[in-house]
Amino acid sequence: MRRAELLGLRWSAIDPTNGTLEIVQTLQRVDGDLRFVPAKTLSSERTVPLIGLCVEALKAHKAKQAWEASQAGEGRWTDSGLVFTSTVGTPIEPDNLRRSWHPLRASLGLGPVRFHDLRHSCVTLLLGLGVPPHVVQEIVGHADMSVTLGIYAHVSLKDKREALALLQERIG
Repeated sequence: MRRAELLGLRWSAIDPTNGTLEIVQTLQRVDGDLRFVPAKTLSSERTVPLIGLCVEALKAHKAKQAWEASQAGEGRWTDSGLVFTSTVGTPIEPDNLRRSWHPLRASLGLGPVRFHDLRHSCVTLLLGLGVPPHVVQEIVGHADMSVTLGIYAHVSLKDKREALALLQERIG
């Protein structure tokens, strides 16, 4: 998901029973104000199937958020219905997500990885697993296949070696 899609995601858009979430809005700064706006394009509005790992993580996150709300104190928690909130339940400022990402990725030893690079990695991994490009395109909500294949799909040295090994098998 895009950063704005994550920040605009509401609990009501998640169906843990069927393992899906609906992307219909984003949270963006517009003319100096945080606003909920429709998804980026028609293809950005989509149903995303969730793997079990994500469903379990979301359930745990919802429980943690409920606990935080109970601990916030009288009148301090805003029930925004958002999945990802500030410590008082309000929408997260997009730049604050970026700022909090840097120490987290450093603590995980990820190096200079941008938050958006996670999206690139997902596309690359799915394609590397043999998922058809049109399916990957639908999952990530690209309007054009050339974006999925040309910008997001990254080829590793291992991929290149495997491709050339196949060529060598064929001609050698």
